Amino acid sequence: MSTVKPQRDMTEAEYLAYERASSTKHEYYKGRIYAMTGAKEAHNLIAGNIIAALHPQLRRKGCRIYPSDMRVKIMQTGLNTYPDIAVVCGPPQFTDNVRDTIINPIVIIEVLSVSTERYDRGMKFQHYRTIETLDDYMLVAQDHPHIEHFSRQENGLWIFQEATNVALRINIPSIGCVLHLQDVYAQVEFEQENTAITREIPPEE
Repeated sequence: MSTVKPQRDMTEAEYLAYERASSTKHEYYKGRIYAMTGAKEAHNLIAGNIIAALHPQLRRKGCRIYPSDMRVKIMQTGLNTYPDIAVVCGPPQFTDNVRDTIINPIVIIEVLSVSTERYDRGMKFQHYRTIETLDDYMLVAQDHPHIEHFSRQENGLWIFQEATNVALRINIPSIGCVLHLQDVYAQVEFEQENTAITREIPPEE
């Protein structure tokens, strides 16, 4: 999808008014809005499986799990975006009384696709790392069993681990949860991507 080209740069207030009236989702960064692509079946199944696996582990811990319709604002950079899954523990903090934009996720999970993988691994993760509350970031492949997990340590360093087959699991220490890959990929039929889909992303700094 191409960048939406407003006649002039939007303020964030104008973006929010536009977005709340829109039938499609857009990211916002430095005055520009970027249309987000739709998701295929595998993507939706994986996201749903993750929410189903985490919800019973979280419901008695004072944590909330949000799907991709919940917007996240990165306060230090100004990016407004829609992670596939975000977890907040304790009271959620919103940018305003509409309660559709959170600022304090502790876990963010993105399901990768051809069109978003470079962005999710690169510049988007750079934005996410500036979120003070964020402790765990996960990238989940949709064309084969593979989860990459980045966990922030007390010294600020990020530690990487991965699981590459359905017999393995990923521990998420910040929320005390476990994701078994056999649950994440339940009913997912893998197919080879043949055609790359392009998506214009916010320019790098």
